[in-house]
Amino acid sequence: MEIDTVINNGQVTVTLWGSMYVEEAAVLREKLIAFMESGHKQFIIKLNNVDYIDSSGLGVFVAIQKRALKMNGGITLVGATSLVKELFELTRLNKVFVMQ
Repeated sequence: MEIDTVINNGQVTVTLWGSMYVEEAAVLREKLIAFMESGHKQFIIKLNNVDYIDSSGLGVFVAIQKRALKMNGGITLVGATSLVKELFELTRLNKVFVMQ
């Protein structure tokens, strides 16, 4: 999985490509926590080019969302397609995140 991040007006946009398994989820988690520790709390995560997310990836999104909400921030997930979108719907996590 590839991860690209851009900061614009205090908001962190994260673009992901590929599949997210345990190893990739851990890398993403560390990157997002580093942004949070430097004061960022608003995240847009682009999932247009993600074809699979395992449970550890979902866990990272939930953990970061909880931390961001405590800071009066949050995560917006953008562009989830097919299997990834279905995964969020089946786990009802589409009710936890703003999804566009």
